[in-house]
Amino acid sequence: MVETARKFGFDGGGLRIPSPVSASYFDPSLDKAQLALSAIGQYETRATPLQMALVAAAVANGGSIKAPYLVERTTTDDGDVVSASGPRTLRQAMNPGTAARLREMMTQVVEKGTGANAAVPGATVGGKTGTAQHGIGNAGTPYAWFVSWAQAPQEPEPSVAVAVVVEEASADRGDISGGGSAAPVAKAVMEAALKSALKDGL
Repeated sequence: MVETARKFGFDGGGLRIPSPVSASYFDPSLDKAQLALSAIGQYETRATPLQMALVAAAVANGGSIKAPYLVERTTTDDGDVVSASGPRTLRQAMNPGTAARLREMMTQVVEKGTGANAAVPGATVGGKTGTAQHGIGNAGTPYAWFVSWAQAPQEPEPSVAVAVVVEEASADRGDISGGGSAAPVAKAVMEAALKSALKDGL
């Protein structure tokens, strides 16, 4: 479990976009009960939204972790490219068959499960809902999470991956959920990213 978490980028330092990014953490010294909790994101596991976007992107990319970047390209005032960031593979986190199976399961979450609020008309969307404990003894308002990817109908593979965390959800504490609070935000982002592709596909 620890080895797999590290393949996805947990416990790794040095990630930059180009500014430094806080490292996500998966405790390497766990007993069986702690490991069980960590496996579902509890105990001492900590993850940034960027980390979870990379996980969602790896599922969409056949298991490949791509290097994130903040600026796609820099141009002069007349449009000449000064510098550009392109896709660069950091490592293979899982085999393509596992990624394909996860895509199927994440699609079911949106089509028939708790992620229905992330469905984008005309696109294939996969997602996973979650909530995270917050505060000492879970005294704080839980965080609502949703990670997802989307694929326009004419595209050969998904082209956008999103991670959303809502820290102060407006719902009653017992009703806070990734599907209710975070999935609609992810939907809006994915719709914006796929806007031209979805328009062309109609």
